[in-house]
Amino acid sequence: MRRNPFLSAKLQGFGTTIFAEMSALAIQHHAVNLGQGFPDFGPPEPMAERAIQAIKDGHNQYPPNPGIPQLRDAIAAHQKRFWNLEYDPGTEITVTAGATEGVCAALIALCDNGDEVVMFEPFYDSYQATAAMAGAVVKTVPLSSVSAEEAFTFEPDDLLHAVGPKTRVLLLNDPHNPTGKVFTRNELELIAKVCIENDLVAVTDDVYEHLVFEGKHIPLATLPGMRERTVMISSAGKTFSCTGWKIGWVCAPPLLNSAVRTAKQFMTFASGTPFQYAVAQALATDDAYFKEFLTGYTARRDKLTAGLKEAGFGVHPCEGTYFISADVRPLGTEDGYEFCRNLPEKAGVAAIPAAAFYADRRRGNHLVRFAFCKTDAVLDEGLERLQKAFAR
Repeated sequence: MRRNPFLSAKLQGFGTTIFAEMSALAIQHHAVNLGQGFPDFGPPEPMAERAIQAIKDGHNQYPPNPGIPQLRDAIAAHQKRFWNLEYDPGTEITVTAGATEGVCAALIALCDNGDEVVMFEPFYDSYQATAAMAGAVVKTVPLSSVSAEEAFTFEPDDLLHAVGPKTRVLLLNDPHNPTGKVFTRNELELIAKVCIENDLVAVTDDVYEHLVFEGKHIPLATLPGMRERTVMISSAGKTFSCTGWKIGWVCAPPLLNSAVRTAKQFMTFASGTPFQYAVAQALATDDAYFKEFLTGYTARRDKLTAGLKEAGFGVHPCEGTYFISADVRPLGTEDGYEFCRNLPEKAGVAAIPAAAFYADRRRGNHLVRFAFCKTDAVLDEGLERLQKAFAR
């Protein structure tokens, strides 16, 4: 990548995101975009109406820096309702501009130059850049799979070796983007043990908490000894199909939450006032919504899994999130980057090369990521095009 002389040294190498590149190719070739992870449908109608009403009611100026009280109360109720975690809305909850800002504020607040952040590879692309902005050094624990039929996992020794005297934070995304992995209780207990024994702060990105198809979501903060050292982050975007609203939240003990607020107040200060009222209402939605939400996504997952297999891909099990990792080697190539760059023109479909989520791209070069947060019509069209392009 060409060096930008105006870009600070710590951000050299971080160019345009892979999402922008692939979405541009999708537009150029009129491709079905199964790459970027945003739904092509909107939030529940009552939620949208609440946002409109909040605008009409005049809630259009800065909210309090930590978020409006109604939303912080609703987040506290949600955490208790689903995860049996109790947080004080006044001292332990902060509303952020999406989960991405929550992660960014947490790492900037917690890390000094040279501190190390351990994360599982592959990782969401903003994590590495955020660590760089915090002046931190990334240490990775590879997630791997023996075959396309197997779920991703990690070697305990790799985790133990990644942690050293300079390690400050362990960053965990569960359910995991891009692999679709849901961490098991045994894996989480090992992670918790490592955090406690090494006095680490855990920063957990739980944005797909309500999208678990196999097993169940176990927030790391629920394990013994972990609530007091965990910064738990989530958002409304994935659960309520409103990724553009950028309303997220941080739940953490008072001192950790205060540290995050200190960084956050100088980033966005606050955001999305009318949307905060709408999210507060949505979080109190009855259980039927969450059940229907999961049922709908289960059907989409099954449709995309079957269709990709029919087209000839190797397909890893998707236990959670709305992404599927597919192996392109059965199609005669090992270069997922080139495969995805050519796919919009060849097949009229866009996907994301999973290598973009790896520090060592060689480990994920054979994988591509497809998103199924789309309507049935879009999924059907995309699969028809893929099967036509790769029919044997």
